[in-house]
Amino acid sequence: MASPATRDELKAKLGELNIEIIKEQDHKAVMTCEAQIEVVEHKDSVAKNLLFVDKKKSYWLLVVKHDRQVDTKALRKKLGAKGGLRFSPDSKTMLGCEKGCLTPLAIQNDSTKKIVVLLDSVFKEDALISVHPCGDEGNTATWTIKSKDLVKYVESFGSLIVETDFDNLKMDVDNEEKKKKQQKKQQKKGNKKKTETKKKNKDGIEVSKADNPFKWYSQCIYRSGMLEKYDVSGCYVLRPWAFSIWESITKYFDLRIKKLGVVNCYFPLFVPEKNLTKEKDHVEGFAPEVAWVTKSGESELKEPIAIRPTSETVMYPYYEKWIRSHRDLPLKLNQWCNVVRWEFSYPTPFIRTREFLWQEGHTAFETRLEAEQEVLTILQLYANVYEDLLAIPVIKGKKTEKEKFAGGLYTTTVEAFIPTSGRGIQGATSHCLGQNFAKMFNISFEGRKGERQMVWQNSWGLTTRTIGVMVLVHGDDKGLVLPPKVAPIQVVIVPIIYSKGREEVLAQGSELCKALKEAGIRTKFDDSENHNPGWKFNHYELKGVPIRIEIGPRDVENKVVTMKRRDNGKKMVVPLSEVALTVKSQLAQMHTDMFEKAKRVRDSRLRKVTTWPEFVKALNDKCMILAPWCGDIKAEELVKEKSGAMGNETFDLGEDGTDEVCTMSGAAKTLCIPFEQEAMPPGTKCIGLPDRDAKMWVLFGRSY
Repeated sequence: MASPATRDELKAKLGELNIEIIKEQDHKAVMTCEAQIEVVEHKDSVAKNLLFVDKKKSYWLLVVKHDRQVDTKALRKKLGAKGGLRFSPDSKTMLGCEKGCLTPLAIQNDSTKKIVVLLDSVFKEDALISVHPCGDEGNTATWTIKSKDLVKYVESFGSLIVETDFDNLKMDVDNEEKKKKQQKKQQKKGNKKKTETKKKNKDGIEVSKADNPFKWYSQCIYRSGMLEKYDVSGCYVLRPWAFSIWESITKYFDLRIKKLGVVNCYFPLFVPEKNLTKEKDHVEGFAPEVAWVTKSGESELKEPIAIRPTSETVMYPYYEKWIRSHRDLPLKLNQWCNVVRWEFSYPTPFIRTREFLWQEGHTAFETRLEAEQEVLTILQLYANVYEDLLAIPVIKGKKTEKEKFAGGLYTTTVEAFIPTSGRGIQGATSHCLGQNFAKMFNISFEGRKGERQMVWQNSWGLTTRTIGVMVLVHGDDKGLVLPPKVAPIQVVIVPIIYSKGREEVLAQGSELCKALKEAGIRTKFDDSENHNPGWKFNHYELKGVPIRIEIGPRDVENKVVTMKRRDNGKKMVVPLSEVALTVKSQLAQMHTDMFEKAKRVRDSRLRKVTTWPEFVKALNDKCMILAPWCGDIKAEELVKEKSGAMGNETFDLGEDGTDEVCTMSGAAKTLCIPFEQEAMPPGTKCIGLPDRDAKMWVLFGRSY
C-alpha cells in the first residue's frame, strides 16, 4: 500500500507488517512528553522525539526515553556532524508533523530518505515504546508497540535506523578518541621498530595485502618496477615492466578489432572550445575533468583549447566531411592514444590518473541494428581481455541512465571486483551513442532511396586501468602475480653456483634458456654475479614472473631442474628433456587456476539481498550486491545517499604513494544491470523505494 497519511491508513500498514498495537489511547492535545506522561497508561515507555540537522543538511531523528538527557556535543562528535548540531525547524516539511506531533511513525513522509533514526538502546526487542501516530492532530493520541516492531516499520520504508546508547555517549566518544591516540602511539612505536627492517627489505613488500590493501598496492607497483612517480601529481612513468604488459593487451585487442574491419588512425589531442561545447550533456559530463591550454609563451590565446578527455568532439567534425553516402558506411576507426582527465582528489596509479593510455573506437553505421550488434561484439572482446588474457572474471551488463556515458543512448560495461577493498571497478565500456552526436555534428548520408539520414554511432574504450585491476586481483604479500599470457618474462632460470661445477651449470642454464625461447616461451637466464640466488628468488617473486627454474651442479648431473610456480608456490622436479613441454602445460594450467580462484572469491562475495538491513550488512562485509530495483533514478540516488551516510573509508598509502592518505566514498552506487537476470519473485520491492515493485536485479557496490 502507499505511505499512510491518516491513522486508519497507519493501522492498515501496521497490520500489513504484522505489527500489533499493544495500547491505543486517545487524549487531549499534548505539546511535550512530560504532558504526555500525565495522560497515558504506559508512562515508562514514552519516548521523546527530537529532530536535529547540521550545516550540511544531514538530519537525525532521535527517539529517546523520556527521562534521558542528550549530550549534543558528544552526539555531534559521534555522528561526525558538520558545523554543529541544532534543532531542525523542518519537521513539517520533512515529516508532515506539526509542533508537538513529531513521531517516528511519520518516517514514511521523508521522501528524500535523508533522515537517519537514532533509537535509544533502552528500547530493545520486546521492550514497549509509546509514540504519537502520524496524521493531523497526532498529539491527541498515543500508541504503544514493541521496539522491534518500530524498527521493522522504519526499515520497511527504506530508512536507516541505528541503535544508540544515549546514556554513555560521552564515554563512547572519549573511548574512541583514546583508541585513536593509542593507535597513533603504537604506529609511531611500530615505525621505529620497522626502521631496521625497512633498511634490510627496502626492495620488498612490508605490509600485508589484507591488512592495508592500498599501501600494499602502492609498494607493489613501485617496488616491482612497474611505475615511477612523476613531478605532476596524478601522472606516472610507465616503466618497461608495465608497458610490456600494456603492449600484450594492445596486441591482443588490436588484432581482433582489425578482423572486424576496424582501422587505426590518430587525431590531435587538442579540442577547440566550440567543438567541446557543441553537445550539452557531453560537455556537462566532462566539464570538471577538462584541462585547458590558455597561453602560448607569455601571450593569452584568443580561444582556450581543451586537452582531450575523450575524442568524440575531436573526430566527429571530420566524420561529417567524410560520410556522404551509404556507400561510405560503415566507418570504423580506432586510435591508441593518451587522454587527460584532471578533476579528482586522490590519484591512484593505473586506476584513477590524470593522464592515461587507452584505445578509443569510433564507428558509424547505416542502421541501429548494425550499431547495436557491434556494441555487444566489442563488449565481448573486452570481457575476453579480462578473462582470457588477464584471468579476471567480469560481469557484463548495461549502465543505468544515471551512470551511462554523457550524451550517449546507452552504455554497456564489464565490471570486475577487488576482494581486499570490497569494491567493484569498471573494466571497460562500449557505448551506443545513437544519433545524438550525428545531429550535433550533422553527420548525415544519402540513403539507398536518395533520402537524407543520420548515422548511428558507437564509441568504446579500454585503458591502462586493466593493469591496476590485474595487480589488485592477483597480487599477494610477496608482490605481483602475473597472468602468464601478459608476463614480460614467463620463465626465469636461476643458476645455483658453487666453485665446483660452475661452468657446467652456466652452460646448461644458457642452453635451456635458448631452447625455451625457441619454443616460444619468454625466458630470462639470470647469471648475474652481483646478487645471490636467494635475492634473485625474492626479486622475481616480487615482479610476478610465473615460473622459476633452479639449476645447480646436482641437477646437471641428474639431468633435471627444479621448477616453482609463482601463483601457488608448487615445486616440481622435471627432467631436462621435458622442461619445454612441462612449462607450456604449467603456464596454461596457471592461467586456468588463477581465473578459477579469482572467480571463486568473487562469487563468494556476490550477495543477493531484498531488504535494506541485508544491503547494509553485505556492504559492511565488503561484498558486491544484487538487489531489486524499480528502474527509478530517485531510488538509485537514495541508495547512494543512505549508504554514504555510513561514512567514508580512509586508507594509508605510505611513503610510496602520491598522497599520504586516500579517502574514498563509502556510498554504494549502481555498477550495472547484469545481462544475466534471474526471475524476480512476485511482490519483490525496490531496495531504494520499498513502496514500489522491483523490475530487475541490479549490481550495487562501492567502487573506485
